[in-house]
Amino acid sequence: MMSRPLVNGGQAIVDALVAHGVDTVFGIPGTHNLAVYSALKSSPIRHVSPRHEQGAGYAADGYARAGGRPGVVVTTTGPAILNAATAASQAYSDSIPVLFIAPGMPLAHPGGHNGLLHEVKSQFDAMSAVVGHAQRVTSVEEIPHAVAQCFAAMTDGRPRPAYLEVPLDLLEAEAEVAAEAPVAHALTVPDESALAAAADLLRAAQRPLIIAGGGCSTSSGELRAFAEAAGAPVVTSANGKGVLDEDHPLSLGAGVQHQSLLEIVPEADLVVAVGTELSPADWWWGPMPEAPLIRIDIDPLAIATNARPAVGVIGDAGTALAALTKRLPAAQSGAGAERAAQWRVRLEADAREIGAAYLGLCASLDAALGDDAVIAADSSMSCYYGLLGSLPLHRPRSFLYPAGLGTLGYGLPAAIGAKLAEPQREVVAVLGDGGVMFTIAELASAAEAGLALPLVIVDNGGYGEIRNEMVDRDGNVHAVDLLTPDFPALARALGCGGVAVDSYDQVGPAVREALAADRPTLIHVREQAAG
Repeated sequence: MMSRPLVNGGQAIVDALVAHGVDTVFGIPGTHNLAVYSALKSSPIRHVSPRHEQGAGYAADGYARAGGRPGVVVTTTGPAILNAATAASQAYSDSIPVLFIAPGMPLAHPGGHNGLLHEVKSQFDAMSAVVGHAQRVTSVEEIPHAVAQCFAAMTDGRPRPAYLEVPLDLLEAEAEVAAEAPVAHALTVPDESALAAAADLLRAAQRPLIIAGGGCSTSSGELRAFAEAAGAPVVTSANGKGVLDEDHPLSLGAGVQHQSLLEIVPEADLVVAVGTELSPADWWWGPMPEAPLIRIDIDPLAIATNARPAVGVIGDAGTALAALTKRLPAAQSGAGAERAAQWRVRLEADAREIGAAYLGLCASLDAALGDDAVIAADSSMSCYYGLLGSLPLHRPRSFLYPAGLGTLGYGLPAAIGAKLAEPQREVVAVLGDGGVMFTIAELASAAEAGLALPLVIVDNGGYGEIRNEMVDRDGNVHAVDLLTPDFPALARALGCGGVAVDSYDQVGPAVREALAADRPTLIHVREQAAG
């Protein structure tokens, strides 16, 4: 039998990533991961260098959300991987497959610690606490298998991030390593009795309503066919925005956060929740439906969490929806469209009320962007009060938003990842002036990558949401008003274009110009008064 060539641990990691179809890695080199970077240099994998590991994590998250395939982050030990922990937490909260790879302390490292560079109390425990799957290898030979296990854990069933730790001494150690193919996915076939019971409820319903979440992002066609067959209007969560074209007659848009939904849900005689937790992480704030509830989810634990269904269907959303559609009579979309039109009027009124200060921004962006556009949003007022409810989107994976964890600074690096994953699509980042400063350095990495990426900063002079909460609480406003830098000049200093516009109606034309540029463009606009 022929012997295999010797490779070190760094090369084994890169070879395993290539075997899993990875074409892009986000990361920063450091003293302890140089063997990985030596192997990356001669590999077909594109390396993107963010300016901070949290930015690397958000960029990989945006890559995964927009592209529909796992993102990968490579950091060094200690502070580097801990910098990425917030991004890992965000990916866990929103069910996004991102693989975080870092060196750990050596195999024979003393249990009592000895002050090695970048040593922390327990790096593995810290990361294990914020991802869905974590493992540490103990030999070079184990690396391909561990990578395969991580990919399987991330992508089989409910997507979650994973963490792979390789002791730093193994990165330079050599061994004969066998390649390992990706693990085949287990097939989760919905139970026939559950499908039959759900179909019985659907056939009897006169006023069904569908609530769709991010779990439908790969099942847009099946969702549309099911909604048309059931004659059911569709309202989505923030992460479900765009899974049904918001111009479709049955679409109610992303509206689970609106007050009117609390009145609309009781008007339905059947609610179907697909790929959504029905939780505040989905922006669902109301009571659980009193009408019979059908829940469809890939995660068995989610079926009875937050609301107990009359029927629970465990399985991939697309598979389950297609199976139910076959059990329904001819399309009933006419009556459903009439009901959707009535309900949409109420939800749109809510959106206009809470987002009054941003309606001009939404209209300007809507006029400027094509149907395939991607918005990378931040946890800012202009995004969750404005764009979420009042900017119509038409495709799944078109609204990248940090819903569950609500981190600041997500939008810019996520837009970078999205543009690299889907270069043919228009990608626009929208952030507030407070949040953007968390990751503003990533403008340099966007410039280095030569991305035609508009970044719209909606400036309300600080942390506007917290300012309002302080006013409502007791009027003691403190530590929320921030100095506004010269954002366009800052962008130019980082290798980007930078412009300031005077009104929302100038944002759209500036975005159009930025999409045709040879570099990112920062567009700064002061928040406009509602009116």
